[in-house]
Amino acid sequence: MTGAQDAAFQAGSGATPAAMLTGIASVVLVLAFIWVIWVSLGTFRAWQNGQVALLDVAWSALRASIVLMVLGFYLR
Repeated sequence: MTGAQDAAFQAGSGATPAAMLTGIASVVLVLAFIWVIWVSLGTFRAWQNGQVALLDVAWSALRASIVLMVLGFYLR
């Protein structure tokens, strides 16, 4: 952003663009962590009920963690 755009953004929102970007990235990563926990617990419950094999639990948690790592890489 140019200096004028930065000043206008800060005057309109009350926050710097860097702080706003950090806040949005933090919210996205927290939601992604909650999603990984939800996927892992859901598959674990299915394993407890005998609906899936233990390998499916590990594979599901691994895939969700990979998505989290890729998202974290792009949001850093």
